Amino acid sequence: MRYLPLSDDNRRDMLAAIGVNTVDDLFADIPAAAKAKAKFDLPNSASEIEVERTLSALAAKNLNASQAPSFLGAGNYRHHTPASLDYIIQRGEFLTAYTPYQPEISQGTLQAIYEFQTQVALITGMEVANASMYDGATACAEAAAMACRVTKRTKVLVSGGVHPNYRDVTATSLKFMDLSAECLSPDPMGVEDLLGRVGSDIACVIVQTPGFFGHLNDFSALADAVHAAGALLVVCVPEPVSLGLLKSPGAMGADIVVGDGQSIATPTMFGGPGVGLFATREKYLRQMPGRIAGETVDEDGRRGWVLTLSTREQHIRREKATSNICTNSGLIALAFSVHMTLLGEVGFRKLAELNHAHAGLLADGLEQIKGVKILPSAFFNEFAVQVPKPAAEIVEALAKRNILGGIPVSRFYPTYPELQNILLLTATEMNTAGDIAALVGALKEVLQ
Repeated sequence: MRYLPLSDDNRRDMLAAIGVNTVDDLFADIPAAAKAKAKFDLPNSASEIEVERTLSALAAKNLNASQAPSFLGAGNYRHHTPASLDYIIQRGEFLTAYTPYQPEISQGTLQAIYEFQTQVALITGMEVANASMYDGATACAEAAAMACRVTKRTKVLVSGGVHPNYRDVTATSLKFMDLSAECLSPDPMGVEDLLGRVGSDIACVIVQTPGFFGHLNDFSALADAVHAAGALLVVCVPEPVSLGLLKSPGAMGADIVVGDGQSIATPTMFGGPGVGLFATREKYLRQMPGRIAGETVDEDGRRGWVLTLSTREQHIRREKATSNICTNSGLIALAFSVHMTLLGEVGFRKLAELNHAHAGLLADGLEQIKGVKILPSAFFNEFAVQVPKPAAEIVEALAKRNILGGIPVSRFYPTYPELQNILLLTATEMNTAGDIAALVGALKEVLQ
């Protein structure tokens, strides 16, 4: 291909340098069963206009969340995006800025990151926050590894109320660090006993608020038990809008708080991009992964910003780094910070109250349908419901009526047949009374 700069000789030299004979040898660790046995049915080349037409036709097959009443959630939430947010983040200096290694030419980017960290620390009730986490799931994995470093223990306990993506990424990451995660079974009823499982071998307990199934919990008593055992409490918050209304994890005694800023920063967009949130106590600052933008003064006494404690990353310490996670998440962090600034403290609280009110209207409507049971007794803007038939079938039937009627829990837990009749529904400020009435009416028809 004319766009590839390497010659066959270049490739042979590189393969020889790393000690393999062919490019295929680089993929030897992939099981044969996982490899495609036939070539993909794709054309060798196509013109730009042909590609646009093909992709547009494929996209048109989707039921867009902006084209129909949408009650999707499960860690990826649809909120209103102010027009001014897009205007600000599309300015050239923000779109083109990379990792701000040179503070003398990166003051705007560094200040934006600093403000982002400040906002994250404030809403989580923690003392310090960082930047450069990929998303909520990888932030959770980093928190687990950090807890193991702090406590010098090798095992973490993960609640059944934690988002399954967070659980899976954490367990996978720890496995390759010679650490382990005990993931409890999914807890749709909110009845698991974490207090009885806290022992001296646990580095941390990982919980979530609101829980994956919508349950609200005050983890203050759990925090006391965890600390008495010499461990840390990690609290996940996939929906940060909830922090405008609920007790902060810091006020509950959390040692590390992680989450994803997607719901405030970006539209849903098929699950991404997101921006990981990570906050902790100041005493654990030097064990925190990623970058921190700090405030300082220049030689003339003027306020300025620099990257601090970034020597833990792979670009400096490599295999000796505290963590190798590193990304320029500055653009999404900027979007998060711009939206939070536009809302302000009062607006943030009102947004949270509006979300809860809409979810309450949805719950009121669903309670009138025979065979539908709302599982959590208290919730924020998302909750699980038990339905009298497989939730996946219900979702498909609702989609045919142009309603995105939630997510079947079986999509996340296919090996748990007892969860196939549980549906996860979310209502935000984007859902009107008409949307809710349409879902309730359509669900009645589907269940007849």
